[in-house]
Amino acid sequence: MNAARIAAIRCFTVRLPFDHGASAPRFAGTPRTTLDSVWMCVELDDGLLGWGEAYAPDPEALGSIVRSRVTPLALGQDPEDEQLCARLERVLHNAGRSGPVLHALSGLDIALWDLRGKRAGLPVSELLGGRRREQVSAYASLLQYYGDVGPLERQLHAALEAGFTQVKLHERDAASVEATRRAIGDGVPMMVDTNCAWLPAEAEAPVRAMKAFSPLWIEEPLWPPEDLASLGALGRATGVPMAAGENAASLHELLQMAHGGSADWLQPSAIKCGGLSALRRVAAECAAHGRVRLSPQTAFFGPGFLATLHLMATLPEPTAIERLFCGLATVPYAQAVPLEQGTFTLPRGSGLGAEPDASLLNAPL
Repeated sequence: MNAARIAAIRCFTVRLPFDHGASAPRFAGTPRTTLDSVWMCVELDDGLLGWGEAYAPDPEALGSIVRSRVTPLALGQDPEDEQLCARLERVLHNAGRSGPVLHALSGLDIALWDLRGKRAGLPVSELLGGRRREQVSAYASLLQYYGDVGPLERQLHAALEAGFTQVKLHERDAASVEATRRAIGDGVPMMVDTNCAWLPAEAEAPVRAMKAFSPLWIEEPLWPPEDLASLGALGRATGVPMAAGENAASLHELLQMAHGGSADWLQPSAIKCGGLSALRRVAAECAAHGRVRLSPQTAFFGPGFLATLHLMATLPEPTAIERLFCGLATVPYAQAVPLEQGTFTLPRGSGLGAEPDASLLNAPL
């Protein structure tokens, strides 16, 4: 195989307008009407393109990190080098051990896997050991309704009618959890993401109140999310399974969580934690220890979603992938990766198996 090298990295903001049947939810204290991320294009000197995705609450900041810190180090490097991003993370540690630096490297890592698959003529799932299934079921992850049961119930019924067989809330009150159980019935798995709602001393009572409605897990109930000792104690005190990991600050922290003792479900985010390489490491650790189940966070729609889907097709036991349930103005990869009756069918093409719609890409950052 020719010794192609990285020749350019470009970043594009993707903003997806959405409707979730209520007034705009708040993100970091500000109402939001679009779901945003940065898609990264890595070009080799032979012209081949690979695509990644990075978490980017501030796309301009992410773009600046890529231009000023990541790109100068990545140019001329071998895209087949699976240790490249780990080395860059170490070189860049003084620029930040988490946040935009790690997010940028996550996008780069995903794009490199896309390139490796394309160069080998294989789907990424085959590079990860081979897919065990052609389809991956999804659970409907609703946006937040702040205790307003009316629109919540309407979205729940819509999700069931669309074929989803599991649902997740982003609520903090037992009344919403009760309304959800009433709307979906006893046989439908239900999860609750509280987005770091409570300090450790405050959490036991509201979690016990939710327990009556049989949640499969309570997700990130505590602030700060890295207080793993308190998270484990909360799970033991209430008997409710705990889920966490989306906001883990490093692969090291995720691997510690995979050993057990804090969370029952581990939720690394490919576009935050170091890309597909980190996700693969965490999956292997969960499988080796058998104490914690893997359920990656996937509240995004670009190449990071595709990368996660490929990984989940290789897992020994099937696990549902998260899908934000809302009306998108444009659904990325709708034709290449169809969602029918709550189930995704994986693409068979090389790399991630689908190319971005150029109309979704805003001007380069």
